Parts: sequence; C-alpha cells; structure tokens
Amino acid sequence: MKSISYKQGYKYQLSESYSVEIPIKPEADIVSPSGFITLSLSGVLTIKQHYAWDGPSGPTLDTLNFMRPSLVHDALYQLMREELLDNDENRKSADHLLFIMCKEDGMGIIRAWLIYKVLRLAGKPSSQANNIKTVINAPE
Repeated sequence: MKSISYKQGYKYQLSESYSVEIPIKPEADIVSPSGFITLSLSGVLTIKQHYAWDGPSGPTLDTLNFMRPSLVHDALYQLMREELLDNDENRKSADHLLFIMCKEDGMGIIRAWLIYKVLRLAGKPSSQANNIKTVINAPE
C-alpha cells in the first residue's frame, strides 16, 4: 500500500489568486519552492489559488476583517521561514502591514493594536526557519 504525505495545521484554502502591493521590496524576485507565493522586486505579493493557511493565530477570532491580513501575514512569514525573505529586516514590517490591513478591513483600532503588540512580543518563532511544518506520512 502506498502512503500519502501531508502537513497539518491549515484551516483555509484560497479559492482564487490574490495580489497586493506591499511596502516590502526584496532585492530580487522571490518565488516560494511550492510556487504558491511570489514577491516581486517592486513589492507585488501574489498568493496563488489553492494556497492553504491557518487563518488568524493565537487567542483570537477568525473574523472577516482578519482573514485577508492573516493570509498576507502568513505568506510573508512563510517566505521568512523558507529563508527567502530576511527575518531580521522584514518581520516588523510584516507585522505592521497586518496592523494596517486589519484597520483597512474594518477592525477596531484597539483590537488591531493588541494583535500587533502580541505579534511583536511572541511572533518571532513562527517566522524562523526551524518552524517549518513537518511532513506526515499515513500510513507510516
């Protein structure tokens, strides 16, 4: 019997590709190994259809005004975990972008600010290379 390989921890899957211009501009175009995420030299982040992410993390609610910011933030943190985007140079900008997008999408300023502060205090491990999701095989 042949086994399957998968990763746990995803709740959502993008139904169509999404692109947004962001203030993070790499020195060269970036393409994730999976091909689901690209970040152009000019700062256009594209997340392709079928990309899976876990939505808002931590002790929070998965509200509509948090879904788009969580998608973009998760994609940026993935690029940092894959060491395609420098963590030290870009994590604060990614966290601030999430704050800005939350406000743009109608989240109250206090909730958006609290989320930003929690990310600044506790988010670093999620952006580091040793935090890549492991592949599980079933059956073993």
